[in-house]
Amino acid sequence: MAFTRTYDEAEPQRVNKWLAQSGVCSRREAEQLISDGLVSIDGEVVEDVGRKIQPGQTLVLADRATAKLDGTPTYLIHKPRGVVSSQPDPGQVPAARLLTRANLWGDARGVAIPQSGDLIPPVGRLDKDSRGLLLLSQDGVVAKAVIGPQSDLEKEYRVAVMGELTEEKLELLRFGLELDGRELRPAEVEVISDQRLSFVLREGRNRQIRRMCDLVDLKVVDLFRVRIGPLDLGDMPEGRWRPLTSAERAALLSAA
Repeated sequence: MAFTRTYDEAEPQRVNKWLAQSGVCSRREAEQLISDGLVSIDGEVVEDVGRKIQPGQTLVLADRATAKLDGTPTYLIHKPRGVVSSQPDPGQVPAARLLTRANLWGDARGVAIPQSGDLIPPVGRLDKDSRGLLLLSQDGVVAKAVIGPQSDLEKEYRVAVMGELTEEKLELLRFGLELDGRELRPAEVEVISDQRLSFVLREGRNRQIRRMCDLVDLKVVDLFRVRIGPLDLGDMPEGRWRPLTSAERAALLSAA
């Protein structure tokens, strides 16, 4: 299905800049799509890479354009505890090694299995002692949407802790803590059940939840990421993976 979006800013803007700011593609990719005749505005094919879109106009990317943008796959994986998401030390298992045909979750028809030597970096990290949803991709637009400096995408976690839970501690976890000399953004923190919390963050500092809990004398004994923006694990078992669909990629970029 063709990508369609109506421009709702107050002032005209170059098409390539708007598409990049919207997280659809990079400026260079947008310029190439225009050169290939795959971008139209209000039914007219855009021929000038410097073309500006006006308020109220509707831009459409042809099916071939979205296919090009989806050419770099993104993989959603349920990372088990003990697997590392970053560059592994000797003897450690990197998450990318789980991307095998045997671990593929769902319909395998038409799915290209990554080669064992492929370098597929994580899009945001999940430390060795944590488990749950992890994205692996070389798609720079996806990476910018999830972990870029302007990203406001929600990441949701289920966290089991040891220690006394008080309302004062919960309020500090929600807002009022600092890490590395910088104030943390407000977080949504709720009690799910006895010693289990739900965290929703809009940033990703190094080992953030564990360090936040340390500051209020709570010890994390299990950390499970269940959602990144509109993407959730669903019923995918630990150690399994699947490629992101075109619709999911578009939803992720739109949410960001």
